Amino acid sequence: MKQQRLFFNSSLPRAGSTLLSNIVGHHPNFHVSPTSGLIDLILGSRIGYNDDRASSYTNTEIWKRGFINFNRHGLVGFMKTVSDKPYHLDKNRLWAAYYSLLNMIVPNPRVVFMVRDLRSIYASMEKKFRENPDIDTKEMDNLRMRNITTDQRVLTWSQTQPTGYAIIKLQELILQKLDKNILFFRYEDFCQAPDEHMKRLYQFFEVEYFQHDWNNIQQITSEDDDQHAPYGDHKIRQKLERKPDDFQEILGNYTCNRIVSENRWFYDYFRYN
Repeated sequence: MKQQRLFFNSSLPRAGSTLLSNIVGHHPNFHVSPTSGLIDLILGSRIGYNDDRASSYTNTEIWKRGFINFNRHGLVGFMKTVSDKPYHLDKNRLWAAYYSLLNMIVPNPRVVFMVRDLRSIYASMEKKFRENPDIDTKEMDNLRMRNITTDQRVLTWSQTQPTGYAIIKLQELILQKLDKNILFFRYEDFCQAPDEHMKRLYQFFEVEYFQHDWNNIQQITSEDDDQHAPYGDHKIRQKLERKPDDFQEILGNYTCNRIVSENRWFYDYFRYN
């Protein structure tokens, strides 16, 4: 049996990462994960690696190689445990946030990253909030969120988990010039030309192409959306289509203009008008 290969889906929130994973999951040779805790296992081992009491047992170079091999073989063992398929796509936005650590364990990792107009991301979050205004999350006290304006909610989201943190880490990735090793897709473009984007993805992964049926996308992964409520909606539509932008209607002109102004680098880099 050939060695299994691991790929990574590390996208912005509300930008189509669940959709992409479920599309890839139709490929007969791919196993795809929901939001995975695999990166958390690696980060947990890093705590031990940085512990002076543990590292005092051997020299620094051996300890570093041991840490790398521990995690490298752990990833192999994990893949063998969850599936016998040759390819695995693991989904967690932290893969890009810890790209340097990932690259140390998996040299030249293949990471796909979905982005989306930030106004659409925040509009999606606002709509989900309005549907479930009474549900708190680990990151957010919705009692306070109910008593502030839409613009103030967007400002709060831009400074906290999950959205603000993900955007900051994306900017760091670009400033550190690590973006050359990542395949970026704009959600809007993907929905309009999915065949073209999937060909690029499979070429990037260096795997055989698979022809998808864009009118029959079945849900493969499942998630506990209560953990992400009220923003956790990991259900996908059966037919791939792009809905008209409604961020202006949901957020208003002032908030939309502020989002663009405060994230000019994003709109320039990803060539959003």
